[in-house]
Amino acid sequence: MKTPQRLVALIATLALTISAAIPAGAQQRSVWIDDLTWTEVRDAIAAGKTTAIIFVGSSEQNGPHMAIGKHNFIARYCAEQIAGKLGDALVYPVIPFAITGDAAGKTAHMRFPGSVTLPPDVFSGLVRAVAQSALAAGFKLVALMGDHGGGQEEMARAAQALDPQAKKSGARVLYVGDLYTKADAQFDELLAKRGISSKELHAGIPDTSAVMFLGADKWIRKDQIAAASEASGVQGSPSLATAELGKLYLDMKIDNAVNQIKAFRASAK
Repeated sequence: MKTPQRLVALIATLALTISAAIPAGAQQRSVWIDDLTWTEVRDAIAAGKTTAIIFVGSSEQNGPHMAIGKHNFIARYCAEQIAGKLGDALVYPVIPFAITGDAAGKTAHMRFPGSVTLPPDVFSGLVRAVAQSALAAGFKLVALMGDHGGGQEEMARAAQALDPQAKKSGARVLYVGDLYTKADAQFDELLAKRGISSKELHAGIPDTSAVMFLGADKWIRKDQIAAASEASGVQGSPSLATAELGKLYLDMKIDNAVNQIKAFRASAK
């Protein structure tokens, strides 16, 4: 009888042999465009990866208990999951800045150090330029989506402006609003069913729960949750957040985005 150690060694050797036998091009590559070479992007599009995901995050204050990169952490996780579920998508680097207030007037999130804002026209131009770059690369569906409220209307208008011209060359541009709006409504319903009626607008239960699921040890300051208040940049009840709620919230975002994209494809045929 073989010892457990020998069995483990045999299994490991077999796995390496099988991996080596798979052609390099057939092995699973990252869905992130910045992990790939230009020839790999070209070949991936030719092989059927014809959907480009452009995901906007944000760099903004999230109270004393949560890191400024919250939206970017969520965006990166959701984008990768959406691409995996679609099976034919590549993801552009997350856009880490959005509309968060007025820098000169120090309004909204710009009252707090570390927040970054883009003027609406600059934000719109940035989103349009990345989308146009995706179209130039040869993608047939460019999906715009974002995790921050500021910029949703601008993304919708960018898609509406770019889609007619893209359609003439056999491509489409879609604003995936369900990821943000529909998921928030669904999560509010979930909280209501659990007897939670607090108004969650920023850095409260949904946001804090999502980041707890993604990386509580890195990005949540648990000893500061009690200090959360409107004066410290929070509109909600982060003390009620859990990683379990975070997973449910993120799944809502991902599923809504995938379903909207699939429905759009079906209607466009």
